[in-house]
Amino acid sequence: MMVIDMDKVMELQKMIDESNNIVFFGGAGVSTESGIKDFRSKDGLYNMQYKYPPEKILSHSFFMHNTLEFYKFYRDKLNCLDALPNICHKYLANLEKKGKLSAIVTQNIDGLHEKAGNKKIYNLHGSIYNNYCMNCEKKFDASFIFNSTGIPKCQCGGIIKPDVVLYEEALDDNVVEGAINAVEAQIGYYCHPFYQEADKLPCYLGDLCDNPHCIFKSNPDYRKAPPSVMDMSEEEGGDDDG
Repeated sequence: MMVIDMDKVMELQKMIDESNNIVFFGGAGVSTESGIKDFRSKDGLYNMQYKYPPEKILSHSFFMHNTLEFYKFYRDKLNCLDALPNICHKYLANLEKKGKLSAIVTQNIDGLHEKAGNKKIYNLHGSIYNNYCMNCEKKFDASFIFNSTGIPKCQCGGIIKPDVVLYEEALDDNVVEGAINAVEAQIGYYCHPFYQEADKLPCYLGDLCDNPHCIFKSNPDYRKAPPSVMDMSEEEGGDDDG
């Protein structure tokens, strides 16, 4: 049974109450309450038994060479068209309506933030709702994919591919740039223990920062007063949805 630390809850609530430019960064754990399985937890997709490992199925090379097997898995395990936003999605949508949330950066592909009503969303790994013909680039909606059988094809004969980022594929540069800009617009720079020149970066963590090279330790006035950046990615590394 999970034990909730109410002091941490109250601390988070205080941060939210005092912030007006929040950028939310989320992953698979956000959608589990909506019935969508994550990837690396005990009951996650990566711990289920298939003919091929899920990590292999969800790769670009597998899609290209084993398209039919890819779509069997995709339709069986990634069809979340009937999933509904949970309390987390709704809470974030409400924060945006209040003018406190500036953007959502998500690794999920389920479209639940959109269903909840959020407008400024950066889908790092794409969305099941966007699909395109690899030949003529015609667009297709998700229902076409999930209601089809076999390998879905366009009228031109081209194979239709979900516009989601598979293993071996790069993230969309425009989405990444938009997400980075959304964060930097709110907090300027932030402290990160892996920066070689971290002492040159203003830090928004202040006394909570555990970076021994943080300049805030020696010069508190160097800190920029920022809004909150809440990271509710899945525990143990913030796993993604695809």
